[in-house]
Amino acid sequence: MFHTLRKQWGDSVCRSPGITSCTDCLSRGPQCAWCFEEGFLDGAGLSQRCDLPVNLLRRGCALEFMEQSEVKVEVNATISSTQVSPRDISITLRPGSAASFIVSVKQLERYPVDLYYLVDVSASMQENLDQLKTVGVALSLRMTEHSSDLWLGFGSFVDKPVSPYINVHPSKIHNPCSDFEIRCRPAHGFHHVLSMTSNMSEFTRVIKRQRISGNMDTPEGGLDAMLQAAVCQRAVGWRPEAKRLLLLMTDQPSHLALDSRLAGIVVPHDGLCHLEDNVYKGSTRMDHPSLGQLSDKLLENHIYSIFAVEKQQYQWYEELIHLLPGSYLGKLGLFQAPNLIDLVVDAYKRLLSEVVVSVSVEDKAVSRYWVSVTPLCPDGSTAAEHSCTGVQPDQTVYFNITIGQHSCPDDGKDEDVTVMVRPVGYNESTVVRIRSKCQCTCGPAGQCRDANASPCKQTQNGNNQEERPNYGMMKDSDSNKNCKADGSDVVCSGRGVCECGKCVCEQSRLGAVYGKYCELDDFSCPYEGGLLCGSRGVCVLGECVCEDGWTGDSCNCPVSTATCQSSNGLLCSGRGKCVCGKCVCDDPQHSGDFCERCPACQSTCQSYWTCVGCHLSHGLTQEEAGQCNHTCALLVGYMDDMSGQAGETWIHCMYISNDSCRNSYRFQTSSKSGQAQLLISTRPDCVSSSLRLVRTFLSVCALTVLCGLVVVAVSRLLLQKRRWSPGGTVEDAGYHCTGKDLSYIPTTNEKTVTYRRDHPPDRPVEMHIQVPKMPLGDPWQ
Repeated sequence: MFHTLRKQWGDSVCRSPGITSCTDCLSRGPQCAWCFEEGFLDGAGLSQRCDLPVNLLRRGCALEFMEQSEVKVEVNATISSTQVSPRDISITLRPGSAASFIVSVKQLERYPVDLYYLVDVSASMQENLDQLKTVGVALSLRMTEHSSDLWLGFGSFVDKPVSPYINVHPSKIHNPCSDFEIRCRPAHGFHHVLSMTSNMSEFTRVIKRQRISGNMDTPEGGLDAMLQAAVCQRAVGWRPEAKRLLLLMTDQPSHLALDSRLAGIVVPHDGLCHLEDNVYKGSTRMDHPSLGQLSDKLLENHIYSIFAVEKQQYQWYEELIHLLPGSYLGKLGLFQAPNLIDLVVDAYKRLLSEVVVSVSVEDKAVSRYWVSVTPLCPDGSTAAEHSCTGVQPDQTVYFNITIGQHSCPDDGKDEDVTVMVRPVGYNESTVVRIRSKCQCTCGPAGQCRDANASPCKQTQNGNNQEERPNYGMMKDSDSNKNCKADGSDVVCSGRGVCECGKCVCEQSRLGAVYGKYCELDDFSCPYEGGLLCGSRGVCVLGECVCEDGWTGDSCNCPVSTATCQSSNGLLCSGRGKCVCGKCVCDDPQHSGDFCERCPACQSTCQSYWTCVGCHLSHGLTQEEAGQCNHTCALLVGYMDDMSGQAGETWIHCMYISNDSCRNSYRFQTSSKSGQAQLLISTRPDCVSSSLRLVRTFLSVCALTVLCGLVVVAVSRLLLQKRRWSPGGTVEDAGYHCTGKDLSYIPTTNEKTVTYRRDHPPDRPVEMHIQVPKMPLGDPWQ
């Protein structure tokens, strides 16, 4: 059934009169193939070269002449890795196909950690900035439980130093806090202050030197500064082997992409580093980055992001982190040193225990490919999202990744596409190189045979004239002699035209016509159930070539004998053969779907008398039982008591000999498990036979007496019903007295006489006269 469905599905997709080339064929789907063999279905239409590979193979196209969609997955195992494996994969795809592979991510026991503090130094953050002065040493001591080596860095931000974000009055540019007689630093988009260092004293000293700044609007430029801290790896000093944490501290929301248009800045951010003397110089020239752009840069640089915000802004950042993989949000009532330390430790443990992968396709081809990711977590569960939580050190998470191709580029040419599989926060990733095949190669010669249907032109009288097709009977000429079969006067068997000395066969609604002289087709085969070859094969040269599991002239016979398997496990109950999926019994007496019934066998016991008589003649002993093998073709056993063998499978029989009562024996037969069995009683059954005859005689006598009594009772009831009238009087009419009925003679006879006058009254007058009768034997008076 699977092959039948596959064939029907393939025919509906692959075969179409509009297919004229290999490229058209393969674009129908990954299941289609194109046969570029030169003599394949000679004379047939080009669309016949496109079909399922199994159908093309049955029609005579060899595998080496098939162009089909092939999916290849090659893994480069030469690149070593400790966390992500494999590191490099090559895939070959065609439109409609897909390939799957496994990427494993292992979490190590302990990692070095790089933590970069990115702090909002606007005026409202003065008290929060003071809390950082004691964080460095305390955090270093706390992180020794989870990390082998902790390095810290520091940077600050406010907002873009342009109007309307800051006051551009000359006195406010250098000191935004001049109105409050406080010396503040100028506003800036991002200022990198301290590169990664393990010297906690240096970190504390730098924090103590920091001063606040000021701006005019509420949102800050936090996202702009985050991107610079992520991409400026050399300046920041991110270590390749370390887990990278970027901590953003602020008490306000951040500007988003397109907000800079208020300042007349319309150039999109290019995602590059623009630090000069540790100051972000592109702040006044480029817009804020989009969330998608920031997410990509954080992934590319293997950075976890932690947001430490006040509770008033918690909701705003809660919606933000869903768009940034590998992010953690902490809500702080107050920016105190213990709270910050707890936040960093909790975030690190939480981010490290969650393994997430991000799969990105090149922008130029993202619309032509699709990706599916299924993670297999260490506990054996399959997560719905692209992540596993609760992962412990030295555990491995496996990701089953499937990449499929929708279509080819607009120009139809082959292309190379790179797909990146990045576990969030890991410094290792997997590169997937896709080779998209959109064109056909058609073997070493590159001949796809998809242009041989073009009509030829001949030069006649110096002018190019297209040869006209001639159907059926044609005049003999040099052009159509080669289109006639030997001994035939019909051109192309009457089913095609002769072009350039070669038959081009017509197309029939029944199927394909082909052959050198159009003498062959794929529909002149036996039908089964109204379907060609029973829809379980293809017609080749007038014969059905059946699918696997089917045979017969019309592919109507299953090869499997499962349909002939009886309940006892034997084929046709051991009494027949399986022919075309049905049981054919060896003995005509047997019948049924599995030759399980034998009414004639169960209605007579005489067929076993010869076997029983043989065993009786040898004394019913096991030593002599072998002497009867020539007359008994079944298993024979002896039993003293036959009452124990009962059930529907046993037939009770009696062997009766004419010479003596002593030679009457009971026996039983059974055909259970497909093999006949015979059990013979070792005791004669003479006494039992005499008792059975007596019982039969007595039963017949009792039945006869009972029937007589019933007849007498019924007769008497009918007689009395006739004698007695409804009023309880006895009617004399029709009563005849006999000598045997004297006791039943009535003693009174009642007569009714009606008198009428000449002039009758209103109604007749009736008189009743009773005439007594004399008792029998009295003298007459």
